[in-house]
Amino acid sequence: MKINTAKFIISNTDVFKCPAEKIPEYAFIGRSNVGKSSLINMLTNHKKLAKTSGKPGKTQLINHFKINDEWFLVDLPGYGYAQVSKSKRKTFQSFIKDYFLKREQLVCTFVLVDSRHEPQKIDLEFMQFLGENGIPFAIIFTKTDKLGSSALNKNLTKYKKQLLKTWESVPTHFATSSETEMGKNEVLKFIEQININVADNFK
Repeated sequence: MKINTAKFIISNTDVFKCPAEKIPEYAFIGRSNVGKSSLINMLTNHKKLAKTSGKPGKTQLINHFKINDEWFLVDLPGYGYAQVSKSKRKTFQSFIKDYFLKREQLVCTFVLVDSRHEPQKIDLEFMQFLGENGIPFAIIFTKTDKLGSSALNKNLTKYKKQLLKTWESVPTHFATSSETEMGKNEVLKFIEQININVADNFK
């Protein structure tokens, strides 16, 4: 898939104010500072489509971007950032949960995981939430350029072993780097294939 156009459409905290268009939607979410904005910019060939920041917790709204006038990319707030106040965290959790449980256009969620770290409880719990609610998802391991190939393979193997304690098989996953564009074609091809598979549902 080649991305020709990527346009910001709307930001909000109310799932019922999200775009009404019946086109496939892909959500991107992960722990704060996982490299989500950089990944989105890399995938869409737009350096400043999603705002990047050294300060975790920058994204605090549901952000819709229309891609090729065919599907929506949805940038969601990160979870698990301690410096966001408790009341704000509850608000985030509430509208994020609403989005996942009520958004009919959502066809796949990409859960972003920092490839440099051991499996994190908060990531595993979030995947469990998606699985329990029948929400399709794939895992994107980010920042792979920060590791050597042996260290990366070791970390990914460890993660897969952890997942197999809960899941019958390891969910679809991609190793990516916003710096080298590793994994870009694979992720876009995956989206393209889903778009083909669900086309009849959006007529």
